[in-house]
Amino acid sequence: MSLNRLARAAAGLVLSTAPALAQDAAPNLLSADDSEAILAIARTYGKASLTEQSNGNPQITGRMQGFLYQIYFLNCDDEGANCEDLNFYLGFLDVKPTLEVINDWNYSKRFSRAYLDSDKDACVEMDLDLAVPVSAEYMESVFDLWSLVVVQFAEHVGYE
Repeated sequence: MSLNRLARAAAGLVLSTAPALAQDAAPNLLSADDSEAILAIARTYGKASLTEQSNGNPQITGRMQGFLYQIYFLNCDDEGANCEDLNFYLGFLDVKPTLEVINDWNYSKRFSRAYLDSDKDACVEMDLDLAVPVSAEYMESVFDLWSLVVVQFAEHVGYE
């Protein structure tokens, strides 16, 4: 990750931990209720659309680096609003690495977790807690990280 990205991530973290100060310093704070703004950021990385999950919560489906992924909005109220978390998800159908390959990913990577689903397909996820709003710049740094995870995971599990 470049120093510029790290600086943006650190600035976003500082802003997200001091909401009152952050509103004065950066009025463009995002929560999980800002699904359209999050979608706009997703679209800077490739095609993306906003839909609903079966429970009524928002969901973004997008393409990044040629890979199809989803972002699930979680811990929402009964109307699918006031969500508190985002779950970034990528699964490869018919890519069935060994458990050792998955364990190696989890041992060597910090910000994501990999597993084999019930069909033994390779999956990777990354979470973002949005109980406290974050800056748009921080959200962009999360997408930068997700982009890196997507590419590295595909290579790690031998996706062709």
